[in-house]
Amino acid sequence: MTEYYDYVLGFVPLALVGLTGVLGVAGVDFPLAVLVGAATASLAVGHALFVNGPVQERTTVDEAPVHSSTAADRSPVNAD
Repeated sequence: MTEYYDYVLGFVPLALVGLTGVLGVAGVDFPLAVLVGAATASLAVGHALFVNGPVQERTTVDEAPVHSSTAADRSPVNAD
């Protein structure tokens, strides 16, 4: 099942190579065409990372309770 990030990974080379090629054929200077393609690919990656960032589902873990007697029994450490 393809998800959003699969589409982004497919779009990055398509934007970089495809848009550069289309602009090159249209008569735009090659360095400018590469710049536009790279900027478009960078915007797609930036959107995927920061705007629609990956979110991991939170799982609840039952932790053992910390007893106050075990924390109070220890003496402070002198680092000097």
